[in-house]
Amino acid sequence: MNPSKRQQIFARFQAANPHPTTELHYRTPFELLVAVLLSAQMTDVGVNKATARLFPVANTPEAILALGVEGLQDYLKTINFFRTKAENLIKTCRLLIEKHGSVVPESREALEALPGVGRKTANVILNTAFGHATIAVDTHIFRVSNRTKLAPGKDVVEVEKKLEKFVPPEYRQDAHHWLILHGRYTCVARKPRCGSCLIEDLCEFRDKVYD
Repeated sequence: MNPSKRQQIFARFQAANPHPTTELHYRTPFELLVAVLLSAQMTDVGVNKATARLFPVANTPEAILALGVEGLQDYLKTINFFRTKAENLIKTCRLLIEKHGSVVPESREALEALPGVGRKTANVILNTAFGHATIAVDTHIFRVSNRTKLAPGKDVVEVEKKLEKFVPPEYRQDAHHWLILHGRYTCVARKPRCGSCLIEDLCEFRDKVYD
């Protein structure tokens, strides 16, 4: 895909959705961290239902730590792998209190040192909570990048590096959200909705679907 097409793709995304953001509900960087930690193998809708119960009771590292693993699990039973996620979240809260003064760090290295936080989660926090121009490659972004030929790669790190290289600088801050939403609602996994796609004429997917 040539630079002109990439420029046009993101210009259209911006025109259609000038201020994209996550569909996870949060008010603070810590609430976002909790929501993203819970989001693995879950829909945002499912995570929001759980955090709607949890956050009014506990939305700080101290408050969640005070619940303990078993107490936290009671709020997360609708979440996939809730036991493991509860354990990781308790460990993360302890580290935030002990090493970061209960503040979510604005550093990739510090974020990735937290239990359950990998590169993708760190990128989401850096982008959405702190405004860094990072791109977190999830299954949606991986699929869209490869299917459209926007930034094809064999694994998520390769796709991330290509997106960082190919996405025009003026669109990099919001690219993460545009691509996730496009993959979630239009360029879906089983049967992409090519007929209602705003970048259909720019996309280089060979097997477009129109019915």
